[in-house]
Amino acid sequence: MRPWLYPIIYVRGYAKSGNERDETTADPFCGFNIGSTVYRAFGEKGAPARKFVFESPVVRLSSDYKYSHVYQNGLDIIDLDWNPPVDEEGADTKGIPAQSIVIYRYYDEGSHLLGDGQAKDITLYANNLSKLILRVKELVSLNEGPLFDVSKFRCYLVAHSMGGLVVRTFLQNKAMGNDVARACVDKVFTYASPHNGIEFGGINVPAWLTKDEMDTFSRKRMAEYLDMKPVFDSMERVDYLPESAFPSDRFFCMVGTNRGDYEVAQGLSRTFAGHGSDGLVRIENASVWGIDKNNVVTSPAPTAYAHRAHSGYFGIVNSEEAYQNLVRFLFGDIRVDIWLDVTNVSLPPPLEGKAVEALYQFELLAAPRGKRWFLTRRVAEEDSCACRTHQQLTDDSEKESRSIYLSTVFLSRRARVDWKRASMSYGMTIGVKVPDYQVDKIFWPDQHYEGSYLFRDTLIIEITPPVVANTKWHVKYGWQSSSGELAAQKASFEELQNGKMQISIPFISANNPGINGTIRLVASSWNDQ
Repeated sequence: MRPWLYPIIYVRGYAKSGNERDETTADPFCGFNIGSTVYRAFGEKGAPARKFVFESPVVRLSSDYKYSHVYQNGLDIIDLDWNPPVDEEGADTKGIPAQSIVIYRYYDEGSHLLGDGQAKDITLYANNLSKLILRVKELVSLNEGPLFDVSKFRCYLVAHSMGGLVVRTFLQNKAMGNDVARACVDKVFTYASPHNGIEFGGINVPAWLTKDEMDTFSRKRMAEYLDMKPVFDSMERVDYLPESAFPSDRFFCMVGTNRGDYEVAQGLSRTFAGHGSDGLVRIENASVWGIDKNNVVTSPAPTAYAHRAHSGYFGIVNSEEAYQNLVRFLFGDIRVDIWLDVTNVSLPPPLEGKAVEALYQFELLAAPRGKRWFLTRRVAEEDSCACRTHQQLTDDSEKESRSIYLSTVFLSRRARVDWKRASMSYGMTIGVKVPDYQVDKIFWPDQHYEGSYLFRDTLIIEITPPVVANTKWHVKYGWQSSSGELAAQKASFEELQNGKMQISIPFISANNPGINGTIRLVASSWNDQ
């Protein structure tokens, strides 16, 4: 197996009705093959929009990374009941290459086409995922030959929506599947998975709603099949990933923020899911945080945001933004966690000394050099920004709230526009909007201009990682307002444990009201094992 180019096992999302399960069963790739051709603006303001084509994850993985599917002569050789041909000595003659895309077809037996038409419990899907991983391991080993060290076999799990819960059930609940299979999982990538359940009208799906397995998205039920009852009882959330089950830094959450283009149930779903959702899953419920053995939160799993719907023509799986995050997470060279640390906030002079209530909105848009899309996009108008109250940013008892996790981006040498440049670069637009100040719960309109910012600028970062071991990183930066498009200033950094480094870049808003703080980037080599 070539380093990092491991088999990709795709786990699709929820199919509610028998007809939906039949449609899923009839599709060889269960939706992973669906692309999009939509309009988007290019060029000068007022110029007509042009088509923007995304060919689908299957096609792009094939053309960009030489991945192939595992269907041969009309047969699915991953089928656990399928017996491959044997040679004269009785040995299997076929396997699959490591660079294979495997579709976990867990809805086949619940369809009318290939099964009994009845939906199954998520625990069955988790157990069979374990069997599938071991089957893939067997077939890759056959293809690699007798000299292949099977202990080095690894695979990637890529899941959409409920598929992410199937994966977590397999990883977290030791009663589901095989520890040998769990040890084979190298990374997990989820698209729009309801890691903390699904809510309609602000109410979580009840545990008694068992029709069509709808209770799968009830937090009470989730705590059972995820083996998280003690955590749920103390925290009333299930979007935590125990580090003993799987390392959170190798679990990526891609979050959709566009509810407007989700057309399921003629738009009723997005109506009941409400603002701050992808039309089905609320933004705040689509990511996970790691916890240690004492149920103490350790770190956020890498998370990025795209203005895409849960599914459909403008869905998150069939988007360029999500694909670029997927391949950079799987095959990239550098990981950068983006934090914003607030030092202090100042009020308008007439409000100084008064008891003020305010909600601060923190925005981030990050794009690699030379690209027409964002690796992550968090803006107030799309309900995806990070938020803190005035009390959280000023009360000494809530100092932890002043460190705000914004996103994680992965950079890749392969994706560079200019291969002659050793560095990788991206721009981050950081914005903090002026809040609606309230005094005695009454809006303060003086000096308020809707849409204005306490701080907004674009930070250009250029990173050159070590070429060989024991050499130094080189990092340069520049604020666009003062240095244009150039990263001209050398950044000092602090070396952390585990080969990570921390770059701290101050930002200052000189006016009142204003905000001061630091953009903190925690960078490390990725895929350098």
